[in-house]
Amino acid sequence: MSNSAVIITLSLLVLLSPFLSRVTKIPVVVVEILLGSLAASFGFLVENELFKIIAEVGFLYLMFLAGMEVNLKEFGFAKSSLLRRTIIYFMMLYLCSFIVFLYFDLSSVYLVAFPIFSMGMLMALVKEYDKNEPWLALALNIGIIGELVSIMALTILSGGLEHGYNREFAFTIGSLVAFMIGFVLFFKGIRILFWWYPGIKTLIMPHEDGKDQDIRFSMALMFIMVAAMLYLKIDVVLGAFLAGTFIATYFKHKIELPEKLSSFGFGFLVPIFFIHVGSTLALDAFTDPSTLQLAFFIGGGIVGIRMISSFVAYSGYLGFKNTVLFSLSDSMPLTFMVAIATLGYEAQAITYGEYNAFIVASMGSGIFLMIAIKIIYSFFRRYSP
Repeated sequence: MSNSAVIITLSLLVLLSPFLSRVTKIPVVVVEILLGSLAASFGFLVENELFKIIAEVGFLYLMFLAGMEVNLKEFGFAKSSLLRRTIIYFMMLYLCSFIVFLYFDLSSVYLVAFPIFSMGMLMALVKEYDKNEPWLALALNIGIIGELVSIMALTILSGGLEHGYNREFAFTIGSLVAFMIGFVLFFKGIRILFWWYPGIKTLIMPHEDGKDQDIRFSMALMFIMVAAMLYLKIDVVLGAFLAGTFIATYFKHKIELPEKLSSFGFGFLVPIFFIHVGSTLALDAFTDPSTLQLAFFIGGGIVGIRMISSFVAYSGYLGFKNTVLFSLSDSMPLTFMVAIATLGYEAQAITYGEYNAFIVASMGSGIFLMIAIKIIYSFFRRYSP
């Protein structure tokens, strides 16, 4: 199939997906994956270099937008007791994941996948519910930490799968640690610089900007960070994420910038990534019993370890109702689950059947947990005293 046909098909799918999402009430990401799978099954989409490159850029842009949800200067916990509970929560998450990993003798991909976080579906919940709800406010804070931890885990997994867990892998981890220390020092240095010379921020991103200087700087920073990751042989996802974090932390005066960048990303680049994911997913995966069984196991594992960890860490703080809602709201790591599945399959750490199961599980959680949260939330509002 020619590049022209692929471009036309992608354009139509990107155009149609929000309409179908509105009609079916299914999250638009899930619709995009389904449309990609359908188009590939009927021969309208085939793998080619152009399609793959645009999809990879879309994924990096998605990670950049995820980073823009994190303002490091504002992030924190008001109570030290809540911080202790959060440490317990993450320790329980990874302990439960490690137990499941050992008991079922799973690939290392599962060890990273079970406790993975993603802010994408949480942002959808914010649009539907009051962000001051105790369970959702906590979920947003935990989601930010979880996404940072997930990025690190994804980077380590990528290095391990690419190099094997050997001396080269140890060198990659050392480079990662050194880079993170350097980046923290860089953040602190920039903070001091902007404190002494606040005019630099408006020089880089003027309030009145007729030349889209803010977008140019954001894109340049993202690709420079990606290039730095490539040079250091660290997963480029980390570079894109940290670039977004830098923009969110130091250029808050550009109130309209996140919306401008998000509109472009979710209007064009990001949908192509999810359509590409769908094009690699066999349509019969949705009816294959073994795939569905494994998808149920993956989805159940993600929800199960969060439910256990939530009640251990937060039941005394949130109460029963809010703890249940919190654990479900943090159990929808759709975008990062897709990333892990793609990474694991390309490195031959999981089979094609497992890859399909991961995608089906991520889509299923995006649909069914959103419905479950709505039902449980409505039930407790109606019948709670």
